Amino acid sequence: MNRDKAQKKLKKSQSYAAMQRIADWMDRFYVDAIVGMALPYGIGDLIMAVFSLVYVYFSFFILHSVPLSLAIINNSLRDIAIGLIPFFIGDILDFFHRSNRQNMRLIEGFVNGDRATIHEVNAKAVQSIVMIIVLIIIIVLQLRMYYLIVSSVFGFFSSLGDMLYQLFVVSG
Repeated sequence: MNRDKAQKKLKKSQSYAAMQRIADWMDRFYVDAIVGMALPYGIGDLIMAVFSLVYVYFSFFILHSVPLSLAIINNSLRDIAIGLIPFFIGDILDFFHRSNRQNMRLIEGFVNGDRATIHEVNAKAVQSIVMIIVLIIIIVLQLRMYYLIVSSVFGFFSSLGDMLYQLFVVSG
């Protein structure tokens, strides 16, 4: 009976309601994918990643589960890495990768005491740590690549502008 009261209290919390709304908006209505597509160079993906912090907060500070928090961070970083794949490929894949729903499923499994979900998360805790490290490296490399591309493009147009200025203004 005590567990039932705790479950009801958790499900009525503002954090829980916020997570459900975020999962609906981000994955059901594809807000995550649309914003990722609308704001280029990973900016949209990074902005949408902020919403994953609600899941991390709930799993770590409310449920006090480190393995669950690691699984949620792993899902969220995977979503960022997928969204950062260039040439709209990542944006298209983002329509199919539903990390917010996955995070919500894991949290609901923990809140409801679903042994299969708890076992799944605990069994993958070490794998989640390794994947988090790998995903952080991938994301940093992707962002570095975008920076180099944007810098090169701006440098090219700046040099082109200088050349045209010298050609038409100075020599004319």
